[in-house]
Amino acid sequence: MADLKLRPRPTGANAVLGRTGFPHVTSVTGGEIDIVTSPSLPGFNPLDLLYSSLSACLVLSARMAASQLGILDKITEITADVTGEKAAEGLSRVATFNIIFSIKGDIDEETRRKIAHMAEDEICTVSNTIRGTPEFATKISG
Repeated sequence: MADLKLRPRPTGANAVLGRTGFPHVTSVTGGEIDIVTSPSLPGFNPLDLLYSSLSACLVLSARMAASQLGILDKITEITADVTGEKAAEGLSRVATFNIIFSIKGDIDEETRRKIAHMAEDEICTVSNTIRGTPEFATKISG
């Protein structure tokens, strides 16, 4: 059997903001997105990106969990709707993440709960990072 060698995907992002306008973000792989802050403009604001990262990671992780459980062929669709509630006091931050999983397919409720648990608590890098206390290594230049 051939050894499988996984090549890690480069990750990271760069945001640029001028004296006016909105941030323009580019990923290290060339993806681009313009950020909006006005409530009336369509698009993503920084909190939307946080919720998007968590929801995307959760559905990918749930699919991985279903595969690990040997039931991926029974799954037809996985969605994760993520919103949040900002803290009423202290530093500006999200105090609560509200996650609604929908796992469609020919599986029972116990299996759905197991997939969601594995995704959220064991596999998803984003949820594990948010739950932890990552360090920030910041450098400043002129």
